Amino acid sequence: MVRQSDFPEEGELVVCTVQSVKNFGAFVSLDEYDNKEGFIHIRDVATGWVKYIRDYVREGQKVVCKVLGVDSSKGHIDLSLKSVNEHQKREKIQQWKNENKADKLIEIVAERLGIQKEESYEQFGYDLIDTYGTLFGAFETVATHAGSLEEEGLSGTWVAAFTEVAKENVTPSFVQIDGILEMTCYHPDGVDRIKDALIAGIVSSKEQVKIQYIGAPRYRVVVAAADYKTAEEEMKLVTGSIVSSLQSCGGKAVFHREGK
Repeated sequence: MVRQSDFPEEGELVVCTVQSVKNFGAFVSLDEYDNKEGFIHIRDVATGWVKYIRDYVREGQKVVCKVLGVDSSKGHIDLSLKSVNEHQKREKIQQWKNENKADKLIEIVAERLGIQKEESYEQFGYDLIDTYGTLFGAFETVATHAGSLEEEGLSGTWVAAFTEVAKENVTPSFVQIDGILEMTCYHPDGVDRIKDALIAGIVSSKEQVKIQYIGAPRYRVVVAAADYKTAEEEMKLVTGSIVSSLQSCGGKAVFHREGK
């Protein structure tokens, strides 16, 4: 993976591979920084007293550490294992896997463009990281919305190849929210009017929307989108359309979240 810096920053979380374990600590290699060596002192392995260090770390193990300090002139990197909780560890490992995948994908883009991977980073990779936060974030966003690059002011002969590779290889992640619609219509054809209102709501949507019948007069509306902001906006649009449609034909509809 091509990086813009040779050493991590203090406070950064890094993925490491344990190389050797001593009574006084563990030596590790930093997977994201050309396998540079780092050290975890025994006091930073776990909270409390550590009697047997091998109860916590072993050779070949992947660990997520927090950078305590960096001396680039001497090549020293001090790390802490105990400062990383399980949630942080899971998130960092997933991010690391995503960026490894993105690095392989940009290599595919480079091959299609007939250039070296390092050149692809110089031409557009670093700009994508600056714009989207991570390279994988760029691939994921473009896989969801092909016009995103143009909207961000990014252009070039590489755009078509990048978009093609993103759509071929990345399945966008989604967030999901739901809520309850209470719908009543006492006209003789009230059931059909409710059904028409629900269909109108689904048709108005640009995202993934499911409506599940719970039991009269309640329906669950489920919206899936790339992020919570988009999902919330879509939920407002869909339920607003349903409520308006039913009210216009003599019915009544109220939307609320579970437990509200």
